[in-house]
This record gives sequence, C-alpha cells and structure tokens, in this order.
Amino acid sequence: MRALAVLGVVLYHSGVSALPGGYAGVDVFFVISGFLITGHLLSMLRADGTIRFAQFYSRRIRRILPAALAVLILTAVASLCFVPRVDVPGTMHDAAATALYVPNLLFAVQGTDYLAETSPSPFQHYWSLGIEEQFYLLWPLILLGAFLLGRRVGKRAVVVVLSVVVAASFLCGLLLLHTYPAWAFFSLPSRGWELGIGALAACALSSAARMLPAWAGRLLVWSGLAGIVASFALLTSSTAFPGWAALLPVLSTAAVVVGGVSGAQPRVLTNRVMQALGRWSYSIYLVHWPLLTIPQLAVGVENELPVPITLVLGALSLPLAVLLYRFVEEPFRRPNSFRRRDTEAPVPAGPAARRARSKRAVPAIAVATAGSLTIACSAYAVGFHIDRIPVTATESAQREAGMPYPAGTTFVPANVTPLLEDASTSAPPTNADGCHAQEEQTQLQTQCVYGAAEGSEDVVLFGDSHAEQWFAGVELLAEDASLRLHTFTKSSCPAVSISIENQGSPYTACDQWRDSALREISAMKPRLVVLGSYGKVSPVDGSHSLRSQWEEGLRETIKAMPAETEVVVLADTPAHDSAPASCLSRNVERATSCDAERDEAIDPERAASERKVAVETGAHFVDMNKYLCADDCPVIIGDILAYRDTHHLSAPMAEALAPRFVEELHRAL
Repeated sequence: MRALAVLGVVLYHSGVSALPGGYAGVDVFFVISGFLITGHLLSMLRADGTIRFAQFYSRRIRRILPAALAVLILTAVASLCFVPRVDVPGTMHDAAATALYVPNLLFAVQGTDYLAETSPSPFQHYWSLGIEEQFYLLWPLILLGAFLLGRRVGKRAVVVVLSVVVAASFLCGLLLLHTYPAWAFFSLPSRGWELGIGALAACALSSAARMLPAWAGRLLVWSGLAGIVASFALLTSSTAFPGWAALLPVLSTAAVVVGGVSGAQPRVLTNRVMQALGRWSYSIYLVHWPLLTIPQLAVGVENELPVPITLVLGALSLPLAVLLYRFVEEPFRRPNSFRRRDTEAPVPAGPAARRARSKRAVPAIAVATAGSLTIACSAYAVGFHIDRIPVTATESAQREAGMPYPAGTTFVPANVTPLLEDASTSAPPTNADGCHAQEEQTQLQTQCVYGAAEGSEDVVLFGDSHAEQWFAGVELLAEDASLRLHTFTKSSCPAVSISIENQGSPYTACDQWRDSALREISAMKPRLVVLGSYGKVSPVDGSHSLRSQWEEGLRETIKAMPAETEVVVLADTPAHDSAPASCLSRNVERATSCDAERDEAIDPERAASERKVAVETGAHFVDMNKYLCADDCPVIIGDILAYRDTHHLSAPMAEALAPRFVEELHRAL
C-alpha cells in the first residue's frame, strides 16, 4: 500500500498527465499511519492499561526524525548552492519551520497552493509530516482518554469517541475549504479525520473484521484498490480538496486495510518489487521532492523542465532512497539491526523492563529536541544573514519611469527600488492597514477613506489586487480634485460580475463582497469609479467561454453604477511567467533576459473585449501599458523594479506612473 501511495505521489510530481490526482497518495499514507499507530497504542493500552509516552515518542523519533532531518540538512545545503539568491532567505525560513515540525502551519499562513503548477518551496512536502507529527502528539492523549472512559461506560466508548473526532475533523475541513482553503489543506484539524479513518479501521480489525468471509475480504481489497487508482486518475489540481473528494482515496484505503485481514492479499501488492518499494517509501517521499524542485528553481520556473527530465529526476529518488534507508533510516530505527543474531541479548519482558525502556527513551527525546532546535536556529540565522546582502550590480541607473514605450535597464542597478529581496512586500499601503479585504472576508471595508477628507464628492477604486495596485494614482487624483477616496478592493475578487472558483471551490465570499460593494456604490453616487480586475480566472459556469462571461459580467457591473457616475475600466497589466526578482537574481548583469515579450505578457483579445464593452456602455477605457511595454515588457525601467511578483506592479512603479495615470483619469472627469 505504501508503495502504491508513493508511486502515485512521485509520478504526479514528475508531471505524468495520466495521474492528475496522484497527490492523493498522501491521503493513503495518512490512513495507513492512523491505522498502524492506533493499533500499536491499543495493544499498549490492553497490555499495560496506560500509554508509556516516553517510550512511544522515542520510537516515533527513531522512525521519523533521523531520515527527515538528514534530508532537511542536505536540502538546505543544496538550496544555498542552487536556488536563486533572492529566494534563499524564504527557503531557509521554511527549513527552520520544518525542523520545528510546523511547516504545514507556515504554508497555511502563506496561503501556499500545494497543487500549483509552479515549483514551490523545496521543503513543502514536509507539510504532511508536520500533520503526522502533530497527530502523534495529540492522538495518544485522545485514545487514552477514550480507553479510560470505556472502562466506565463500556468498550464501545473508544469507537464512539474516535467517530466523533473523525466527524468533527471532516466537518472542519468542509467549512475551511470554502473560507480558508489553505488551512483546509494544510492543518491537522481539517486533515486529522483521514488518520482517524485508519484508527477506526484498527478498531474494526480487533472485532468483527476478523470474521469476514474470504469473498468479502477480496471484494473490499479489490474495490479499494480500484478506488485508489480512480482517485489518482480522476482527481485534478482544480478539484476542491480535501473535503468530499478526499473520501474516495481515504475510504478506499481503509477498505484495502480491513479486507486484507481476511487473507485477500493480491500479488499486485505482495510481490517483491512492491514490498521493497513499500519499505523504502518513506525515504522515497523525502528525497523525491527536493530532486524535482531544486533543479527547476535553479533554471527558473519560467523554463519548465520537460517531462522526460522530471521522470529521470523522479527515478533518481529510488537509489538515493535506498541509501538513505540503509544507512540512516534503519540504523536509527533498529540500533541492533546490524548485530549478529547470536550475539544479541534476549529481550527482557515485564513491568520492570518496560519502565527501564521508558527511562532509556528520555535521552532520545532530549537529543531530538536539541537537534531540531539547533537546525532551526541555524537555518533561520543563515536566511536572515543572506537577506541583508543586496543582489545588484555595481552601476546605478537614472529614473526613467513614466516615459512611453520604455527600454529596459540591462542590469540590476545598485540603486534599484525596491530591492530584489523586498519585491514581494512592495505593495500599496492598503495591504498593511486592513483596507484591502482578504480572501475569506465578506464585509465591505467602508471605513477606509483617503484623499480629501473635507471633499464633497467621492471616487471609488473597485476590484481585486489589480485595482489596488493603482492606489497611488487614484489617491493623487483625489487630493488634486478634492475628492474622498474609497477603496473597495479584495484579493482575487474581480469587479466584473462573474462567479469564479478559488483553489478549486466556488468563491462565494467574493460574490457576497462584490454585491455589498455595488450596493454601497449605488447609495454613495460617487463622481468616479475606477474598475480593475485580473482576467485569468476560472468561472464556476463551465458551459460558456470565459471571454463571453467576462464581457457580460463587465457590462453588468458598469450598468449597476449610478447614472451620474463616470466609470473607468483599466486594462490589465503585463504578466510574466515567473517572479522577475527571482529571475533577476540569477541574471544581475543580463536583466533584459528576464523581460517578457509584449504579445505573451498582455492578452490583446481581453483588452479588445473590455474596450468594446466600455464603449458600448459609455464608460472610459484606460490602458497604461504603453508606459510599461514597447516590443518587450521590461522588468526594470530606469532604477525601478517594475513588478513585485509575476503580475502586480511594485509600489515604486505605481507611484512613478501616478502623474500619468491622473492625466488619463482627468479625461474621464
């Protein structure tokens, strides 16, 4: 089963298109882990009436940490050597979180998309280990409490308690999936039910499942295997996951586990190859992700590695995993595994021996804790130090932003602003003062007013972060024209009236927020509304083209504006294949190699359709891209890094273009 799970994960990450749901192999691992750990703990409870926590955690440490920390250290060293310089500090911080067993929480806070097509952190696969390690901390306490309760109210108390925990966790995942998708994917409360299903399978095997007839066992095993394979083939990166979709791989795995006790063990799982892959599966999982991501980051995510190369890299994880298993995983898990059998002392039994083993477990826990803290502090310190070293050439550049059809600066100037390492945080002030609504928010931020507080008329900046990026220009207009500026902007929520998906789920929070904004604008009757939206979205309605829905949605939004309000529709800004700062850190003296061709960075068809709708509805269409592109769209113009990421302007660039933007807006007034 572990072999099947790791094959699904590795092939998926290697780019095998036939397995778009191979990531569900992680869910198979979760069920198996919950099953094995619960079975072990139940045996301990029945034998001793309690859980010897030091002994339990010592075994978990020997099983998990040596290999995990060895790969962590090697991955950190490889990242220092090959990951683009500007990305190294963030990578080291990821390493620190991994050493502290909380990488899943860090990635949830960051809102990282594990299923994204671009290469994320080399440590991102540790999120599943973070969930398991946190599960191991809490699950023994829950199981002990259920066991003690069972002594008073009956043996079924354990199953009842576990069932309640599983149901609560599943419900938590469903709720988070539509409000905080990243937390639904990465957090223990929303994924714990998968390990809990394995725990319930362990409980089942101690009772009725042992009396299953052979035919029922075979039915469970083969139907379960079919379900796992189906999940690998049918789920995709756009599937709302976890949630209802996760039931397929999770329940299928539980069926194979429960059915297997009847003796139904198909050769597809019991042959030598699968057995060997199962033994090495943990090591394969650990090494495959850095092997795939670090080379991709080294050449740049804009230069996607071809599938034959990623398959070779994925295959290379096997021999490396065998070495890791042979020389790290096994020696630490079984310290006596290399001694001759005839020299081994008999394993003592009885309460006194168990107490002695618990005492010996304490040093292992202390060493593991000290080692993890040392690695975490070291990684964070290295990242902090590197983050303070600017990545630039020695030559400076002049301010040139604001001129039409600019030529890009051919190097990274010593006076570049923002610095490459600060690019990702170079956002408008509304990002920091709470006036840009985050994805989960539905309430309109009506308290956010800028410009001329004493003004008698209003201007509204309305849309997603592609509207927000023009805040500096609209604020300058408001100050010049004595207008009150209201910012109605929300992450990933276009002003266009169209229902879209966000990380595979309907973005209902966007619909609610947009409706509130339209009602507020209708009541306010502002002098001007500036609309900005990012056009690369996934509509909920798949029966019509995005282009037709986008045009109709834009028309609907404009028609919802008060009759006396002037409306400006902003053309979308250029988009790049990867974050320019990352590319520039690899090409300090060849900055123009990071520029994008205009025809690839700008969608002329969407711009034409938006212009057409604006003309038909009496709105104004403003295209600022002549100040950002000629034949190419340079990433550095003069001394300014133009973009903070793949498709947002940096704050200095938006400020430099503000006077030009105001000139365009004045034409609408």
